Amino acid sequence: MKTLLIYPEYPETFWGLKHALRFISKKATHPPLGLLTVAAMLPKEWEKKLIDMNIESLRGKELELADLVFVSGISIQKASVKEIISRCKKLGTKIVAGGPLFTTAYEEFEDVDHLVLNEAEITLPAFLEDLKSGCAGHIYTSDEFPSLEKTPVPLWELINMKAYATMSMQYSRGCPFNCEFCNIAALYGRKVRTKSKAQIVAELDCLHSQGWIGDVFLVDDNFIGNKGKLKREILPAMIEWMEQKKHPFAFNTEASINLSDDEELMQLMVKAGFASVFVGIETPNEESLTECNKVQNKNRDLVACVKRIQGSALYVTGGFIVGFDNDPPSIFERLSAFIQESGIVAAMVGLLNAPRGTNLYQRLENEGRLLQDVSGDNTDFSINFLPKMDYGTLMRGYGRTLKSIYSPEPYYKRVREFLREYNPLQKKAFHFQFSHLKAFFKSMLFLGIIERERVYYWKLFFWSLFRRPKLFHLALTFSIYGYHFRKTFQEYL
Repeated sequence: MKTLLIYPEYPETFWGLKHALRFISKKATHPPLGLLTVAAMLPKEWEKKLIDMNIESLRGKELELADLVFVSGISIQKASVKEIISRCKKLGTKIVAGGPLFTTAYEEFEDVDHLVLNEAEITLPAFLEDLKSGCAGHIYTSDEFPSLEKTPVPLWELINMKAYATMSMQYSRGCPFNCEFCNIAALYGRKVRTKSKAQIVAELDCLHSQGWIGDVFLVDDNFIGNKGKLKREILPAMIEWMEQKKHPFAFNTEASINLSDDEELMQLMVKAGFASVFVGIETPNEESLTECNKVQNKNRDLVACVKRIQGSALYVTGGFIVGFDNDPPSIFERLSAFIQESGIVAAMVGLLNAPRGTNLYQRLENEGRLLQDVSGDNTDFSINFLPKMDYGTLMRGYGRTLKSIYSPEPYYKRVREFLREYNPLQKKAFHFQFSHLKAFFKSMLFLGIIERERVYYWKLFFWSLFRRPKLFHLALTFSIYGYHFRKTFQEYL
């Protein structure tokens, strides 16, 4: 059986880091971890090829030679997904589709031959068994949330690692919280399911044996959903592995704000090699936090929480949202001030949207306020429901917020304030890569000479070089990020 696994193309987005990737000559930020894991679940005797359309073009010959095409994706990839399906149908190539996009909106994809929905550990074996018997059905679905202890190591040999900025791993699925706008609870449940210590070590070994050195992103929606197991088993095992291998990786992940309550956990993460953590802060407005059921963020000094995490040597990237029913007209200025005060350099501010499967979608549907499906990009100035705030006021305020945090002067000021306070607790082995040298010279050319921000760039360049030399690489990294953010929102700024 010749199988072709296709990962659809992403449009230009905030998190795609397209403009930043050019500095290090990489084509994509993350590899298609889900498809690589599915590939490892397919029969070993099958011939497998993976095409990531963010890395290379999909040629007609490859589709013609395939007996089965496997496609997975999320909502922002919908346009590319439909193009893939259309090309397959013209050639008569059978399509197997799964992943979040298809699980939440399978009725939109009538031309897909086999829909293998929900989590592949349960639904894929049933499909493969029927396929072997010659009676494969149209839809395979399940209400169960499987154990992850039999999830295989991804089939990394199917990709060219050099094309990516970072590799990915998954330790857990599910989140104990139930925020109104988030579909993670619907997709993966509120009970956190985890891999074993042996699985994590095996995945680290596999990445290392493939020659990877650099960043590794733990894609868990809430890495600290099961704090006890992390502290007892997983992080100690990661610490031991990293010490034995001389620290080849730098880890990044996502976590809820209550990470700031656990000093022991933060110290273990830093010792294991974690460098940053994405935190969904959403809003400084308490009424809006109540509205969206963000209980873990309520009744807190959120700036102090961020400072505690960053004081532990984990720098915070933050997610923020405007457009809640309870947002006052002053929310835009309050949010801008919060971001500057907290020192969150990479702050993603998006418009509230209601994805399918969320409590927010259900509420707005009941209220007759839904307008359309989500675009999948919460920073493209689209909103899929009627907001309580005047639409024009909301869009103008959102634009002001973007300008106030990404314009060169406030952005570089925020970087400098962060670097002034940031103190990494541990010396890590530095693995020089040619891409670092490329980024260094390209930053001087584009940011220091061509772009209008050059005055701010050189001020930060020399300040960090002489005042915080150990963080000089981070100063350049944030400068490049800022360039990407401004390019992404260029037409609005």
